[in-house]
Amino acid sequence: MACRGGCCSSAGRLNADNARFLLLAVLIVLYMLCGAAVFSAIELPTEREAKERWEERLENFTRRHNLSRAELQHFLREYEEASVAGIRVDDIRPRWDFTGAFYFVGTVVSTIGFGMTTPATVGGKIFLIFYGLIGCAGTILFFNLFLERLITVIAYVMKSCHERQLRRKGVLPHNSRRGSGSSEVDSLAGWKPSVYYVMLILCVVSLIISCCASAMYTPIEGWSYFDSLYFCFVAFSTIGFGDLVSSQNTKYESQGLYRFGNFVFILMGVCCIYSLFNVISIVIKQSINWILKKMDCRCCHRCQRKLFRSRRNVVMPGNVRSRRNISIETDVVNESDTDGRRLSGEMISMKDFLASNKVSLAIMQKQLSETANGYPRQMGSNSKQNGFSGGVGALAIMNNRLAETSVDR
Repeated sequence: MACRGGCCSSAGRLNADNARFLLLAVLIVLYMLCGAAVFSAIELPTEREAKERWEERLENFTRRHNLSRAELQHFLREYEEASVAGIRVDDIRPRWDFTGAFYFVGTVVSTIGFGMTTPATVGGKIFLIFYGLIGCAGTILFFNLFLERLITVIAYVMKSCHERQLRRKGVLPHNSRRGSGSSEVDSLAGWKPSVYYVMLILCVVSLIISCCASAMYTPIEGWSYFDSLYFCFVAFSTIGFGDLVSSQNTKYESQGLYRFGNFVFILMGVCCIYSLFNVISIVIKQSINWILKKMDCRCCHRCQRKLFRSRRNVVMPGNVRSRRNISIETDVVNESDTDGRRLSGEMISMKDFLASNKVSLAIMQKQLSETANGYPRQMGSNSKQNGFSGGVGALAIMNNRLAETSVDR
């Protein structure tokens, strides 16, 4: 937020990162409130109907078998405790044999956490804390490395398609080798794929994986195709409710092949959905930057009007030179109205003094950075601060790899 006219509120004087963070927090809260209202309207009537049916069945059962309601509820609580340990009415595979434990640790390190298997002992719970701490961190690193390679492959393919399109239009010679002609270098210099095309490609790939996995789950698990798609999204996005869990029956036809296919589909799906989520976050961040830019422009417009009204009848002392700015990129120090006040003997304000020192400090930091790196910083559009510089983890990987994150739009 660049409005410095003194008339803006304290929120208007926030820097861009803090303003973006606060706006995103507000939008997430509003999004959660809207989601809660929608889900409550859809699911609450069904919950009430199920509760009424259960109360009716419970009353009929106690009357038919001459049992007290307290005894029956005590028995049901004992079954709930057994259910936590993995006991079910239907015959299911053991939860804590080696294959079951391997499935469990897979849901732990991938942060899916279906919840159908949980440690019941104190030793198991303590071990899970330390095991999950290292395992989840390592898996997130794997997802980030997968994202980096996936974005690189997509960018290479899209650049090849863009190069072929330029050859069809006659911009590039058909017989030139890659990087041999100056026209090819000029036409492809600085070209990067659009984040929207990358998002579209990841959506299509994730949808294909989900459809193929659902085609496998439907006949083997006995789910409907829609329930299989629902399970794929819940599992691949690592939400992991646990209402539907694959590979839990005692025996399957071609059991080894099915479990291997289940592992491959979940691994591919989690990686692709993770990459898709990070690309969508870039689009969300770009939208937030657009909102902040609109708010900043309106704020600055109001400040300029108020500043003009307050100064239109004021005679400025001294010979104030024409207003110029200080360019940090070129290190050219230009004179402004502050210099005019200095030459006229007028005392400058504390605000102007701090602004002048801030610019000088920025220039010194730039020079120190260039000295430490051994080369001057390149000029161009990539050096502009557009709200996508920096970042941690997956966001840092995609910075300067996609068009919308490296060019000030």
